[in-house]
Amino acid sequence: MENILWEQVQLVRQKSPLVHNITNYVVMNNTANALLAAGASPIMAHAKPEITEMIGIAHSVVINIGTLDEYWSESMIMAAETAHSVKKPWILDPVGAGATSFRNEVLNQLLPYNPTVIRGNASEIMALAKANTTATKGVDSTAESNEAIDAARYLVNQYNTIVCISGETDIILDTHQEISIKNGHPLMTKVTGLGCSATALVGAFIGVSEDKTIAVAAAMALMGIAGELAAEESKGPGSLQVNLIDKLYTMTEQEFINRLKIERK
Repeated sequence: MENILWEQVQLVRQKSPLVHNITNYVVMNNTANALLAAGASPIMAHAKPEITEMIGIAHSVVINIGTLDEYWSESMIMAAETAHSVKKPWILDPVGAGATSFRNEVLNQLLPYNPTVIRGNASEIMALAKANTTATKGVDSTAESNEAIDAARYLVNQYNTIVCISGETDIILDTHQEISIKNGHPLMTKVTGLGCSATALVGAFIGVSEDKTIAVAAAMALMGIAGELAAEESKGPGSLQVNLIDKLYTMTEQEFINRLKIERK
């Protein structure tokens, strides 16, 4: 499994997929830099007149609802519809799902376009599945990853998607398997938008891989391992952010395979 995931990392570096992002403007710069460091090519475009053409040339689409407004939500729905119709892989990051009725309304309009992947924290996944028995605390999770597994399974079956529940353990589910990745570092939670960067990396990986579930696992493993290695040489969140981008760029096969903590069932 370790070698299979590393092959996915190499594939992104070799193919340099163009990833169309309609994303959270708080983290847009960090997201673009993470994609570049991993070997992908980011484009940040939300203007409605160019969405159809942009998706035509992109390998994949990232939709992140972190900083919603009326215009951006219309762009997101248009992008999801276009990606679905032309069979381009796309990933949904339901930031703050359950926090407001506006977010829920937009998500309810996005989900019927069958995202290839949904990546969110436990409370977001639970809210998205309308199985939320806990509070959504802004964009931070108040539930553990394993509490959201039933909700994730519902989403997998309902929308024919892959679900990644991010947390201390990242849990990836499709219709026939469950993969757990236990990489990462607590300091990563002190940097805004690293989850958004993980979503963008998943977008890059699904853009070039035939096996989308393995692509998700590889992207999450790369992010987690880069975070671990970066934390070892960082004094705090500021330097972690810089060191993590460097580590995405310089990651070696030995570092990746030696650090990877994965279970599959």
